[in-house]
Amino acid sequence: MSKVKGSKAERELQKIFWQNGWACLRTAGSGSSSHPAPDLLAGNKIRRLAVECKATKSISKYLTKEEIGQLIEFAQVFGAEPWVAIRFDRDNWYFISPEDLKETNNNYLASLEIAKNKGLLFEEVIN
Repeated sequence: MSKVKGSKAERELQKIFWQNGWACLRTAGSGSSSHPAPDLLAGNKIRRLAVECKATKSISKYLTKEEIGQLIEFAQVFGAEPWVAIRFDRDNWYFISPEDLKETNNNYLASLEIAKNKGLLFEEVIN
């Protein structure tokens, strides 16, 4: 995913959170910091979410073990729920728990099949 497409996807999801009464911010330098940092932090009075965002034209997307490890580490320290939010072109946002991603030798796989079978839609995540 290009940096421009990734930033656009992050801003899109940030806006959706705000439109649904959740506070949400994009974290600067996620993926380029020496400290773990998710793409988005979202929350309300009850819950906090640490979100790694992906958008793809394909029906699958690989995430590095480092990306997922840092997401989980940050979420544990911050007291947030870790989620991978992925939008396949012309489809909904799906939220997949890191434990539901398929582990490969060097990466984790988020596929449209996994998203539809184990993922949650935005409305399901916020309710």
